[in-house]
Amino acid sequence: MTDVPELESPRTTTYNVVFVCTGNTCRSPMAEALARREIARRDWQHIRVASAGLAAQPGHPASPQAVAVARRQGMELASHRSRPFTRETLDWADLILAMSPSHVYAIERMGGGDKVALLGEFATGEEYPISDPFGSDEATYEETLRELEPLIEAVFDRLAPILHP
Repeated sequence: MTDVPELESPRTTTYNVVFVCTGNTCRSPMAEALARREIARRDWQHIRVASAGLAAQPGHPASPQAVAVARRQGMELASHRSRPFTRETLDWADLILAMSPSHVYAIERMGGGDKVALLGEFATGEEYPISDPFGSDEATYEETLRELEPLIEAVFDRLAPILHP
């Protein structure tokens, strides 16, 4: 009888997605919150999401309008604090989804060209920048959230073949 080597436990990996906008107080935090909700709905365990801003100052809260519209949808943004997009963020990410073509270009210039895509284009196949509600009223933030919601779902539909548990 031969000895059978004990099989090693499979190594688990985490797939990391970062949503990027300018200040990390409006679009990208709302996208992150929607992504967390979608991941929970799908009961996926090995995916992490974050958000950052290319011109973000660290530690600023999400805009009050973003907090309010997220709360009405059952999502929490009150504890969000802005984070700048850094080289460490770039290295951590497997996929970077940017809100506008200028964000994509900036990340490409940082060396992230193989990881970055325009969120709307990744979701729909067509160039689709996400409008910036910064400085607008709650109704405009609500429109942006409604704009993001089906795109986030489409992102995870597209990722499902590689991320489904």
